[in-house]
Amino acid sequence: MLSKSDDSLLPRRRRRLLPWLWKLPLAFVLVTVLQVLALRFIDPPFTAFMAARQLEAWGQGDWGFRLAHDWRDLDRMAATLPVSLVAAEDQNFAAHHGFDLAAIEKAQAHNKKMTARAEKRGRPVTRLRGASTISQQVAKNLFLWQGQNRVSRWARKGLEVWYTLLIETLWPKSRILEVYANVAEFGDGVYGGQAAAVRFFNKDAARLGPAESARLAAVLPAPRRYNAANPGPYVQRRARWIQRQVGQLGGKAYLEAL
Repeated sequence: MLSKSDDSLLPRRRRRLLPWLWKLPLAFVLVTVLQVLALRFIDPPFTAFMAARQLEAWGQGDWGFRLAHDWRDLDRMAATLPVSLVAAEDQNFAAHHGFDLAAIEKAQAHNKKMTARAEKRGRPVTRLRGASTISQQVAKNLFLWQGQNRVSRWARKGLEVWYTLLIETLWPKSRILEVYANVAEFGDGVYGGQAAAVRFFNKDAARLGPAESARLAAVLPAPRRYNAANPGPYVQRRARWIQRQVGQLGGKAYLEAL
């Protein structure tokens, strides 16, 4: 039971805390803006997803697991690779401001149809479609975690929106694409186009051909399931489609327009 003196301390403590309550959101905004602004000029040596994968491996007792990652500037990799990523993942990349609303609507309609079909047949839902833009994927890879519970998912989604807006505001499109090409996972523990080119094709990213670039982009829906060096029928079909889309986007001219 609180004494009178203890009881009088409570309002005083609340008054001391009140000035900090409005400062916390301001501090969050300031820190995250500086964080994103710095990465416009500084190449990130690792990402949140890379750190999580390494910790996961160690948690499973795989002490010999090592990430493969080697940064390459956009002008030091074959132009076909970043354009293939756009063709595969986000063809409205140059036009949108971080979120592709049309793609979101299409994905929702598709997923609703797939869910209804699966329920009718009494089977698990498969072939769901995402609508994350390249900007959103950069935000997730760099700053966020992979949570499973509902609270964690909602918190992560809110931060994803915030970081995506910051990235789109503070970075040019060419920088967003450059970072994505260097942090995307192309195989288990293989991050970025240079590491993937060496691992799967034994060559530098600057020497990748159109078909090889398309195959790397084709595995992105599930890089730990598919293999760019030994593609199955799905990856082969998707890679051929990506190559056609690259031609329609304009190839190297697309990058120069960014």
